[in-house]
Amino acid sequence: MATAPDKPLDTTKVHTFRLYKDNDVEWNSMQDLIFQEDTSYKCPTYIHKTAPCQGSCPSGEDIRGWLQIVRGIEKPPTDLSMQEYAFRRSTRANPFPSMMGRVCPAPCEEGCNRNDVDDFVGINSVEQYIGDTAIENGFAFNPPEAMSGKKIAIVGGGVAGLSAAYQLRMMGHGSTIFDDHEQLGGMARYGIPAYRVPRNQLDAEIGRITTMEGVEVKTSTRIGRDVTVESLEKDYDAILWTLGCKNGRGLFVDNWSDVPNAVPAVNFLEVFNSGNMHYTAPKIVCVGGGDTSIDVVSVSRRIGTLADYSEMPEEVVMGRTIHTENPAEKLATEVTLTSLFPQDQMTAAEHEVNDALIEGVTILNEVMPVEILVDENGRGVALKVVECEMEGSLPKAKEGGKETIIEADLIVSAIGQYGSLEGLEEFDNGRSLIDSDQFYQVPNRPGHFVAGDIVRPHLLTTAIGQASIAAESINHYLNNRDQVKRPKVDKHHFDLLDKLRETALAPSPYEETKADDLRGTQFADFAVHNYDDRSEHQIVPSSDLFLGHFNRVERNLRTEEVPSASEVIGHFMERVNALAEEEVVAEAGRCMSCGMCFECDNCVIYCPQDAVFRVKKTQSTMGRYVDTDYDKCIGCHICADVCPTGYIEMGLGG
Repeated sequence: MATAPDKPLDTTKVHTFRLYKDNDVEWNSMQDLIFQEDTSYKCPTYIHKTAPCQGSCPSGEDIRGWLQIVRGIEKPPTDLSMQEYAFRRSTRANPFPSMMGRVCPAPCEEGCNRNDVDDFVGINSVEQYIGDTAIENGFAFNPPEAMSGKKIAIVGGGVAGLSAAYQLRMMGHGSTIFDDHEQLGGMARYGIPAYRVPRNQLDAEIGRITTMEGVEVKTSTRIGRDVTVESLEKDYDAILWTLGCKNGRGLFVDNWSDVPNAVPAVNFLEVFNSGNMHYTAPKIVCVGGGDTSIDVVSVSRRIGTLADYSEMPEEVVMGRTIHTENPAEKLATEVTLTSLFPQDQMTAAEHEVNDALIEGVTILNEVMPVEILVDENGRGVALKVVECEMEGSLPKAKEGGKETIIEADLIVSAIGQYGSLEGLEEFDNGRSLIDSDQFYQVPNRPGHFVAGDIVRPHLLTTAIGQASIAAESINHYLNNRDQVKRPKVDKHHFDLLDKLRETALAPSPYEETKADDLRGTQFADFAVHNYDDRSEHQIVPSSDLFLGHFNRVERNLRTEEVPSASEVIGHFMERVNALAEEEVVAEAGRCMSCGMCFECDNCVIYCPQDAVFRVKKTQSTMGRYVDTDYDKCIGCHICADVCPTGYIEMGLGG
């Protein structure tokens, strides 16, 4: 059956927009006073700001930028297609658009200003399109030919390590990625099932990085066992630790470590994703509530069990035995997921929770585990849970709360992860993680840097952003440059000067074109006038936008093929159906271009003095669509009032 992965637009929501209240006829402060008889000391200035989608993105992607490219507002150079131009803008920050367009929980969509109009822009669906078309067309990265001669050892081949290798190579530095698995990808490969991240897409995006000259790969190699830290320090100019966290935390019950069939979720998923588990026990209970727990229960329903099942399920989960055959005849597993929180507060994506319910998973909310019940052999036979409530970040059993006994052949904990630092104990901060300073350097270890889950387990997009910062810190270190401020993750902003150079409209050299009198130089050609780039430090809120400009437009929803409880066994095809190109362009068109002109003509149409005019087409670029004749402007404020994007502010005029 086909269902929407995100909830549809709430049609009961009513929005009205008023810039001013009835009887507001006077400016209420000298700061806002703009009239001086028939002249003005405030005229429109064009202020480039960061959109909240980028401000909410842990990877720091220029989301507004590539949305404007896809919708056709920003034109690519003549030698690039829209698809390739969007790909190149997107991958400045994130080299995995196809993967992240599928699995990222999209904090950017939570921050989208369009939420205050109708519904957020489907950023993930557009990003998936950019990534998929890049793979289909064979787009490759274009690193600089010149190499620095420096080489970095990257320990861990997940998204953090791979992203760092990409960013370092774009800076001219080579690297060697060490990973103890047979294949790169980390949690993206071994933690997320292929029906969420198709392996051909994942392999293509990894291969785009590892095929760059100067990037080497050594798999099935564990640092601290096969290679010493001392040899890395001798052979490489810097070391970046991106180990990830592949050890799962156990439940906080007294006998967790004594029960053989109580296992961590990360082990369960790694064995399945490695192809070594084709079925499981008849009754599964998983404690969690996040995306990892959803993957465990969804996988359990898909692989099913056997009519004559007689194995010890933990033997497979812990890698002591493997399944060499995938039997055709299977029975459905009974799968229960428990969560401390109400369903609408679970950390898993809402559509993933809904899908699990459709697939036949039982979810018990607002309960906490209190005891594993065991048989005479010490094996777990059931999990006892009790109704709970949260006190701060900790659960507390409700007084007189209902207890529930959940029968189980396998009990899975999906409540957190920590690192595996055997052989690397000198880096262990006591919590099986590695400490980091603000520059993602390992304290008191010159030349050692760290990023990703081994700093603090979080989202894939967080690991990508941390890797970007760490790469920049490594670049400073290799060039013997001091760092005063921590590198910014959201540094990939639209640059008007770059755009002008790209279109052969760069300002003329100052010395050649300056006049003797530099007063009133708006018609001179040595600078970009009445424009200010504040994108480095200012995020534009919805209150700065003229929201009344935007009509209510329903989101273009991706659909999912979600199997019913009776169809789920053996259902491993990708669930998310990509949008067609025309739907992607339409969805990108819902972007309100917060903080940047999107050429709506409001300021031109509503200016009572004809002071605002369109720049000549031969001189126009993104961000330079309109200009102002200060001789005509009376500072009436109308252009700023009707600017939908907050790009126009009243500033000092000529």
